[in-house]
Amino acid sequence: SYWGVTVITNMVTVIPFLGKDILQHVLGGYSVCNNTLKRFYSLHFVIPFVIMGLASLHLLLLHESGSNNPLGVESDSMLIPFHPFYTVKDLLGFCWFMWVFVYLVCVNPELLGNPVNFIPADPMKTPIHME
Repeated sequence: SYWGVTVITNMVTVIPFLGKDILQHVLGGYSVCNNTLKRFYSLHFVIPFVIMGLASLHLLLLHESGSNNPLGVESDSMLIPFHPFYTVKDLLGFCWFMWVFVYLVCVNPELLGNPVNFIPADPMKTPIHME
């Protein structure tokens, strides 16, 4: 994770004239430090709420203006009501996803993890796969 943050944030330095200043502002110093962790954690916390707000705004605007009709269906007899058909379909999909998610988190949390993540970061030694 340390080296991932180092590599990704150093991509900002390719911006002419301002790259190094932006990098220093993003990192909160000259290298990855406690300030960097605080800033990234804050973004990690705030971004889902921003996405939820934008999705809610999108749905609100969609309900106000209406949706287009790509099939050109004019008859109400050919429409499927949202509730209960799509509600049940979405609920079943959500339950299936949650079952798989809880299974992976509780039974085998390190299934997709990399063993290298358990090695403490050493800024003096670059890992072989990063060189």
